[in-house]
Amino acid sequence: MNKQTRKDEPATKPPHDKVAKVAYAISQEEGRPQGSAEKNWLEAEARLQHPGSAHAEHQEHKEHQGHQNHHAHMAADFRKRFWISLVLTLPILVLSPMLQTLVGAREAISFSGDTYVLFGFSSAVFWYGGWPFLKGLVTELKSLQPGMMTLVAVAISTAYLYSSAVVFGLTGKVFFWELATLVDIMLLGHWIEMKSVMGASKALEALAKLMPSDAHKVMPDGSMKDVPLGELAVDDKVLIKPGEKIPADGVVFEGESSVNEAMLTGESTPVTRKAGGKVIGGSINGEGSLTIEVKSTGKDSFLSQVIDLVKQAQESKSKTQNLANTAAMWLTLIALVSGAVTFLIWLVFMGSELAFAIERAVTVMVITCPHALGLAVPLVVAVSTALAAGNGLLIRNRAAFENARKLQAVIFDKTGTLTEGRFGVTDTLVLAQDIDEATLRMYAASVDANSEHPIAKAIADASETKLPVENFKSIPGKGAEGRVEGKEIKVVSPGYLREQDIDHADQRVEPLQAQGKTVVFLLVDGKLKGALALADIVRTEGKQAIDALKALNIRCMMLTGDNKATAKWVSEQLGLDEYFAEVLPQDKAAKVKEVQSRGVLVAMTGDGVNDAPALAQADVGIAIGAGSDVAVETADIILVRSNPLDVVAIVQLSRATYRKMIQNLAWATGYNVVAIPLAAGALYAWGVVLSPALGAALMAASTVIVAINARLLQMKK
Repeated sequence: MNKQTRKDEPATKPPHDKVAKVAYAISQEEGRPQGSAEKNWLEAEARLQHPGSAHAEHQEHKEHQGHQNHHAHMAADFRKRFWISLVLTLPILVLSPMLQTLVGAREAISFSGDTYVLFGFSSAVFWYGGWPFLKGLVTELKSLQPGMMTLVAVAISTAYLYSSAVVFGLTGKVFFWELATLVDIMLLGHWIEMKSVMGASKALEALAKLMPSDAHKVMPDGSMKDVPLGELAVDDKVLIKPGEKIPADGVVFEGESSVNEAMLTGESTPVTRKAGGKVIGGSINGEGSLTIEVKSTGKDSFLSQVIDLVKQAQESKSKTQNLANTAAMWLTLIALVSGAVTFLIWLVFMGSELAFAIERAVTVMVITCPHALGLAVPLVVAVSTALAAGNGLLIRNRAAFENARKLQAVIFDKTGTLTEGRFGVTDTLVLAQDIDEATLRMYAASVDANSEHPIAKAIADASETKLPVENFKSIPGKGAEGRVEGKEIKVVSPGYLREQDIDHADQRVEPLQAQGKTVVFLLVDGKLKGALALADIVRTEGKQAIDALKALNIRCMMLTGDNKATAKWVSEQLGLDEYFAEVLPQDKAAKVKEVQSRGVLVAMTGDGVNDAPALAQADVGIAIGAGSDVAVETADIILVRSNPLDVVAIVQLSRATYRKMIQNLAWATGYNVVAIPLAAGALYAWGVVLSPALGAALMAASTVIVAINARLLQMKK
């Protein structure tokens, strides 16, 4: 399956220290505030890659920033044109002969030359307020993709040219007020659209503002200096005081504190960070002071990668969007044909006046504008992508994300995904009457607390109480021993018992070994007292995720390199539908392909490194990767929190997103099916007639409904 891949970064990325220096210099020469570190970094990298054209790169960067503010500029432009056009519309309404007659004030308001004054105000509204639509008409015709702009431009041009001809001698009636109100309503609709699109990206803006403006850099002599973020380089040491934002990704060098990473990972519970622990730039330090060693800055930082991934997802093409674009183009052609046919029927076959026939044609073209249709999918895409990012779900491939709603099977990698990836004591067996479970674990933990072996560390964690140990010795390949409370304690393997000819037959031991668990025994003064069984700890979230997915009628499977006994035990603990044991990393993709050959849509969930081929083979590749390793090239979706429950969240969000898209498309197209006949005058005999202004109002209402519906999209908790 072909995947959309992330755009490659420049092959020659400049060293961090040089970038930092140039970024700082830019901040000084431009007089930018310290909070503009991201802009300074972008420009610094550009200058170092193309030193001979600094000015040109500077201009290009400014243009790039201008492109990012495109929607804001458009919103401001539509707002300004709307208010000015609305003010100009007031005298047009007062001077309109039709409205004067309607209120019985024709003789009181009219004066010599009023028609020309009306023409002047209407011309201002047409050229100033209608300019975006006239310009859009040219653009759409050049690209041979007539759309909403074409419809609006044709409608207002027809109304303006016909009314102008009447002013200068053609027999008929003017409807400048319909033209003006149509332009006003269309400008208002576009202003609302731009504001909605901007609002859908607020989560990205919030992410971009997470970084603090400066950092407390620890200098080589131990002194402290506040520096802009652009001055920080890899391996610098930075102090973060209680309550402050962490300025860069790094590793805790000194101190211990709780860190709130909610805005970055979606995890509301603060996490404890101490020496050696990773921290993410933009997260908030808790009650303690931390000194960290910077590991990544600028575009390499976790936050920057998150923003890039979300932007990429918002720009990636949606299959549903293609459907909407096709529908919009056909709707435009239908509207133009319907307008022409309506005009001919009323003028030729019904014998109506030219003005009435034109009015019907104009109304048809206005009310059929695919405004809501064009907004139906993009708004949902923007909202869902931002919503996902705010909950630690990074969507890289929109098409794959949309496929997640149709998933029939999810394959999980075992270690670190469904399990914690670390050994833990799962069972404690008391094999003598003079000892209890707590004492057994305490003796074993006390001895193994002195060992560096992974299994010994797991046993050491099995008891909070540990006693002093004398004469500790390791038994190579067999375990460890030491004196505790004057007793000789040994924690040993079954092999040691066989060597010493110690009988360890117990009907409870064999089933544990059959499950693939590691069983160790405790000897006290040479006598067997008990046994501890260890295994990779099954995650509580893993069981919850499996149950939730099965409730959604999705089969759950597991891939593991472990033996069949271990795989079977984990599968039974989790309630999996199927498992594949003793699978080598290079064979995982083949297993995914095997499941796909059954005719089911498959997602693969793994760590994104060892599982890369399998992620690429799957219909939906989901990488579970915490910390700052978010740029997983082979994954379609990245779960920042490393929580298997987020796989459920992805499926639910995909289904909710698709429902919103279909609802919007159904409303936008269904509205037109009803509106076109009304606009053409199908119910004219019963006194139901839609004016161009009322048609525009209904069209704008459908747009607002579509926008509101998109914003109602929510994540299930």
